[in-house]
Amino acid sequence: MAEATVADRRVARFDDEGVLTGEAVTLDVRPASALMRAGGTAIDVLVSVLLIVGLLLALGQLSVDEAAFRAIMIAGIVTCIVVIPTAVETATHGRSLGKLALGLRVVRDDGGAAGFRHAFIRALTGVIEIYMTFGGLAVLIGFLNPSSKRLGDLLAGTHAQVERVPHLPSTAFGVPSELASWSAIADVARLPDPLARRVAAFFQNAEHLVPESRARIAAALAAEVMPFVSPVPNAPAERFLAGVAALRRERDLTALELERARMSTLAPVLDATPNGFPER
Repeated sequence: MAEATVADRRVARFDDEGVLTGEAVTLDVRPASALMRAGGTAIDVLVSVLLIVGLLLALGQLSVDEAAFRAIMIAGIVTCIVVIPTAVETATHGRSLGKLALGLRVVRDDGGAAGFRHAFIRALTGVIEIYMTFGGLAVLIGFLNPSSKRLGDLLAGTHAQVERVPHLPSTAFGVPSELASWSAIADVARLPDPLARRVAAFFQNAEHLVPESRARIAAALAAEVMPFVSPVPNAPAERFLAGVAALRRERDLTALELERARMSTLAPVLDATPNGFPER
């Protein structure tokens, strides 16, 4: 019973928020959709077909008998659709030309890197579900599976995840121009963490609020921030909050830079060993 419990804990599974590993750690990953996987597979199949066509053209230039031609073609097809995909995915830890083009990677269900065994099972199964059924079986299983897994992934215990995520645009802003003179003399104390988080959340979601709600929330936050600011400028509530947030960020950054400079000055003393202490 104990061994079964330990084994069950080591099995990773998918939940609504990502991949839950055997150590009960949720990995925030984005599984690739069936359409994205189909696009990557189409590129890989096209490359394999081009290699086979190149082999046919090369054999056409040689004078070989029919038996040798068949043997070379069988070996070439197996190499193009099984050996090469297995070698490429093993060497690149789950990537191929199609997956590289679409920003995908095949990983184990627990989030670890896929190895030779996983790549070989996927390539061998792909002969049936991709080449022999013209991709129909892979598309059917992929659309029915919640994680867009094909049959090879189900047998190998792998899935494809999206690695190329868009960069989030910067939301940093400076002190409003009309508050430049005020910022030179303003005394802004550190805001309590809950209040600072609510101010930051307001600016992150301000564009999605209707004007009435935006003005009301800004006025309520400004009333809470005013006790930490002296003097209080004569400015609209939202512009006042923007000035306080930008000024507080700049002063915190200046304090961190000063602390870093002081610590770098003290580094030789802090890292040095006492006189006569042996070097080890």
